[in-house]
Amino acid sequence: MQSDLLYILCAVIAVVISGLAKGGFAGVGALAMPIMALGVDPVRGAAILLPILILQDAVSVWAFRKSWDGHVLIVMLPGMAVGVGLGYLFAAQVPETTVLGALGVISMLFGLQRLWVERGGAIVLPSSSPDWMGFLFGIGSGFTSQIAHAGSPPFQMWVLPRKLPRDMLVGTTAVAFAAMNWMKVPAYAALGQFTRANLMATAMLAPVAIVATFAGVALVRRVDAARFYTLIYVLMVLLGLKLLVDALMA
Repeated sequence: MQSDLLYILCAVIAVVISGLAKGGFAGVGALAMPIMALGVDPVRGAAILLPILILQDAVSVWAFRKSWDGHVLIVMLPGMAVGVGLGYLFAAQVPETTVLGALGVISMLFGLQRLWVERGGAIVLPSSSPDWMGFLFGIGSGFTSQIAHAGSPPFQMWVLPRKLPRDMLVGTTAVAFAAMNWMKVPAYAALGQFTRANLMATAMLAPVAIVATFAGVALVRRVDAARFYTLIYVLMVLLGLKLLVDALMA
C-alpha cells in the first residue's frame, strides 16, 4: 500500500510538471522522469508518460503549425531516430538498475548544465555550424529522450545559435519533439511497456496533464521565473544524485 501511494504521488507530480512545461515553463519537464522514477521503475514510468507527452505535443504543433524551420528538422530528425534506437538497445540489454543510474546521470548533467547557462555560461556553436554536427546533436537528443524524456539540451545546443525568430523556434521544437515522441512508440512497444496497466495509468493521469498545461499558461506570467527555474534545476541535480546512489547501492 505504501509503495502504491508513493507511485501515485510521484506520477501525479511528474504529470503536473510535464503539463507546466508544455504550458510555458520550458525546460522544467525534464524533472518529470526523475520524480516518476522514485515511485516506479524508469522504463515503465517513461512508457506511462509517453502518450501524455504525445497528447500535449498535438496541442503545441497545432498552435505553431505555420512556424517551423524545415532545414533544422531535415538535419536533426534522422539523428534523433538513431538516438532513439540506441536508447532502446541500451534499455533492452542492461538491468533496470543501470537504466536508473543512467537516468540519474542525465538528470544531474541536465540540471548542472541549465544552472550554468542561467548564470551566463554556455557552449556557443557558430550559427553556421555544419549539418553533420546537427546530426550528432540529434543522436544525443534522441538517446536522452528515449531514456529520460530529456532531449532538450542537445537539441538546443545546435538550434539556439541559429537565432531563429521566437515563434519559429517554438514551432520547430514542437514539431521535432512531437515526431521524436512518435519514434519512441515502437521502441517502448518492443520493450513490452504498453500493457493494460500502464495504459490505464496513462488514461487516469491525462486529465491532470491537461489541467496542468492550462495552469502553466496562466501561471507563467505571474511567477518569478529566475527563482522558479533555479529551484527546479537544483532539485533535478539532487534527484539525479539520489537515483544514481540508489542504482549503485542496489
